[in-house]
Amino acid sequence: MTNPDFPYQAITLVGGGALTRETLMRALAHAPRLVAADGGADAALALGVTPDLAVGDFDSITEAAKALLGPARLHPDPDQDTTDFDKALAVAGADLVLAVGFAGARLDHTLAAMGTLARNPQRRVVLDTGHDLCLLCPPHLALDLPAGTRVSLFPLAPLACASTGLVWPTEGLLLDPLGRIGTSNAAQGGAVTLTPEAPGLLLLLPVESLEALLPALRAAPTWPLPSSPPPARAG
Repeated sequence: MTNPDFPYQAITLVGGGALTRETLMRALAHAPRLVAADGGADAALALGVTPDLAVGDFDSITEAAKALLGPARLHPDPDQDTTDFDKALAVAGADLVLAVGFAGARLDHTLAAMGTLARNPQRRVVLDTGHDLCLLCPPHLALDLPAGTRVSLFPLAPLACASTGLVWPTEGLLLDPLGRIGTSNAAQGGAVTLTPEAPGLLLLLPVESLEALLPALRAAPTWPLPSSPPPARAG
């Protein structure tokens, strides 16, 4: 799945939230093309990295950043029913997207980023907060993790998830955001498999797991495109 306007297999998206150079460079090592969501352009420039493209309603990007990027790299989108993360993700139609700077600074923006993951179950998107990796778990994911690696599962809706290789198995359990959740689980060591019954399960891993996660995610199937995704709120 690639966007003909920006046809790359792996892209880094940068937002205007909490961001360190270490986090940005970790993403760029795997996805060297950079798309900024609005004020994310300033965040990247402050760390010495120039985005290939900036997308958004441009209520956060500075005039200095716009002047430095120039009109050819600015993609304005005034739609107020979508977030800047949504806008950037729509343009960066790559097979794999690593998103940084979309969490940490404000809780409402962090929650909005989780909403973007949920609205795009057909995409392979990994949100790197600098401490955690967060993604919507695909229909089946198999990865190799060292013993004790934190594997947190958070359901966005009631659903079941078959699993192997976890210290506390989820087989036969109903996960529910208002009931039993699956945070702070851990890998036994070796193969871990997760098979949620529906697209609505957030998987959180430590950032040290990125090298193991990426090949597993590329090999995983994707959920089908939603027939009528709910509108997003701008933020």
